[in-house]
Amino acid sequence: MSSQVRGGTRWKRFALVMVPSVVATAAVGVGLAQGALAASFSVSGQSFKVHADKLVGHNFVQYGSVATGKSIDGKDAAHAVAVSGFSDATITNMCQSVVTPNLPFGLGTVTLQLNAGTDPKKPVRATNLYLDVAELDADAYFENIDIGVAAGSVGKPGIQPGTEKAVNPNGFAQRAETAVLTDVKQEAWATTAGTFRLSNLSLKLHSGVKECY
Repeated sequence: MSSQVRGGTRWKRFALVMVPSVVATAAVGVGLAQGALAASFSVSGQSFKVHADKLVGHNFVQYGSVATGKSIDGKDAAHAVAVSGFSDATITNMCQSVVTPNLPFGLGTVTLQLNAGTDPKKPVRATNLYLDVAELDADAYFENIDIGVAAGSVGKPGIQPGTEKAVNPNGFAQRAETAVLTDVKQEAWATTAGTFRLSNLSLKLHSGVKECY
């Protein structure tokens, strides 16, 4: 069975897959660009935006969960998210941005923006990818999709290791052999990946607000 979903539906807010979170430092970003390294990224107390021309992922699973961490003022924070998982994924022309306001020493607001996979022949590549997403807009195409399965039975790649307590095993979930997303615009809280390779990496700091969309 195949399924195609276009913009203007519930998928766009909660039930789609999306691209990885912002890389928080240049050192980490350069390391990922030079080789396939284990990756676990989040922006403490902040969500971030990502835009990509295209994402192609295999063994897609999705379920509801809770992302936890510390807010900017150091307090515990929790956010309801849609977790999307892939055994592997490629991402073309990816832009990631996070805005940090009110920095000291008169710096004010600064935006960290990362671009990678700008050459269609050398996309960003990830394995065992999990994404904690709050909002998404995209055009989506699924192959062999199964909607309404229990989260505890989603199959490969399964529930993200170490987060089982935040997931209702009997809650709503879905899975598909292949997911293709185009013109992706996403707001997210965190991402983890077994490996994450960034080709043609460019990371810059901008004064003021300069988000990917």
